[in-house]
Amino acid sequence: MTVHTHPTTPFDDQRPGTSGLRKAVTVFRQPNYLENFIQSVFDCVPELAGGLLVVGGDGRYYNVTAIQTLLKIAAANGVARAVVGRGGILSTPAASHLIRRRGAAGGFVLSASHNPGGPDGDFGIKFNGANGGPAPEALTEGFYARSRGIDRYHLLAAPDLDLRHDGEIRLGGMTVEIVDPVADYAALMDGIFDMPAIRRLFADGFRMVFDAMHAVTGPYAVAILEHRLGAAPGTVINRVPLEDFGGHHPDPNLVHAAELVARLSGPDAPDFGAASDGDGDRNMILGREFYVSPSDSLAVLAANAGHVPHFAGGLKGIARSMPTSQAADRVAAALGIPCYETPTGWKFFGSLLDAGRISLCGEESFGTGSDHVREKDGLWAVLMWLNVLAGRRLSVAGIVREHWRRFGRTFYGRHDYEAVETAGANALIAELRALLQQLPGCTLGGRRVLAADDFAYVDPVDGSRSERQGVRIVFEDGARIVYRLSGTGTAGATLRVYLERHRSDPADHDTEATVALAELAATAAELAGITRHTGRTVPDVVT
Repeated sequence: MTVHTHPTTPFDDQRPGTSGLRKAVTVFRQPNYLENFIQSVFDCVPELAGGLLVVGGDGRYYNVTAIQTLLKIAAANGVARAVVGRGGILSTPAASHLIRRRGAAGGFVLSASHNPGGPDGDFGIKFNGANGGPAPEALTEGFYARSRGIDRYHLLAAPDLDLRHDGEIRLGGMTVEIVDPVADYAALMDGIFDMPAIRRLFADGFRMVFDAMHAVTGPYAVAILEHRLGAAPGTVINRVPLEDFGGHHPDPNLVHAAELVARLSGPDAPDFGAASDGDGDRNMILGREFYVSPSDSLAVLAANAGHVPHFAGGLKGIARSMPTSQAADRVAAALGIPCYETPTGWKFFGSLLDAGRISLCGEESFGTGSDHVREKDGLWAVLMWLNVLAGRRLSVAGIVREHWRRFGRTFYGRHDYEAVETAGANALIAELRALLQQLPGCTLGGRRVLAADDFAYVDPVDGSRSERQGVRIVFEDGARIVYRLSGTGTAGATLRVYLERHRSDPADHDTEATVALAELAATAAELAGITRHTGRTVPDVVT
């Protein structure tokens, strides 16, 4: 085995965010850029030497090239065994499950999630720990610090591997096992849900459309929905993973999944629609001419979890990210279980899941999950909805409207201002922070401000503290405005503004969310000076 140690120069911008290192493909293709990050991880996680490593990605452009480099670095750093999804494919939740099931020391997930792909698109890579979840902040900060001082990386001199066929291959002193990317995940789903009940639902004429968006979930959805559960052939559309996602944006929302939205319109539309994203961890849920907001989806699933065998003993608790609506809080209160409010980022849920404090968790950004893995899971959420629909035998709209009658409706919206000039976005947040102490007691848009802060979180399990997680303004009537800069983009900054208002009167429930939130949206824009700081008069995406 010939291992070469290459001198290298650190890059200053390799700071992993909450979703790992995510940049344009052209950035990753700089000399040594990918190698520096990978070697920094190995330098910070010594237990990988002699251990088992899981590797896979969403199939986007540069995925296989990056995996070949990663495997040669892994072999050069003494990894004993690597498990790789066939063709380099593994959805993010499937990778999390494999790490946990195989007792791996960790794994690399190669994806830029819901960002566009292709040679001019984005690429990403993140490290998940032995629990199957994203590396905690202390470790990602260690990766960043090491990448700024790194002066060499180790690489095995070897030809590229053929990753197209299952089996074992030797790479230097490391065994590479190529596995079916779907089989273990599908078996996991069999043990969670009432699959016979869902099969009966389809056999009775229930129709659905699942939009895989030419992303990683296609093979998983075909195998589970069509082959195992008996959904009609063609239920899964855009099913073949493509390096550029067919030229589309693999983000399951009302804008980017327009084809699915159109299919769920009209009296002859299917009963149920769903979509997942680039790496398979997000979901969007639709009924016939009915959209389910992610915040409502978490709350409805929590309220109906008893229909799912995995939750037959009840829920231990629920967690939601701070910008997610408080709809789940009301369900938790009715169930007599705790509801935790965390910063955005799945690793914060991982701590609570590992400690056995929660069973369900979710984010407003189309992410829902449970204690079965340590990542959000798009297809799991779809199967959870199917299990509830099979148990309730009501329409999607019927289940949600019944939920509103019981708990009230939380009108919720998110306004995204994408690729905003970074200096302007930072100035906007800085000005808001400077106003926080002055806001309580003030009246904004006819509402009196009860509290205003920059959200800080103390992990109830390990006591770690996370500061500056989003500016939030709470009004006396319970309405909220939250401002946050997102780290999921690769160009400029993404400003997200979250709006929330609860109404208990059923007479109000049929109001369009945009109408119910219009005054709050105007208040949010004026208070933050969005046009002045960004030059934008309207958001790019409203969900």
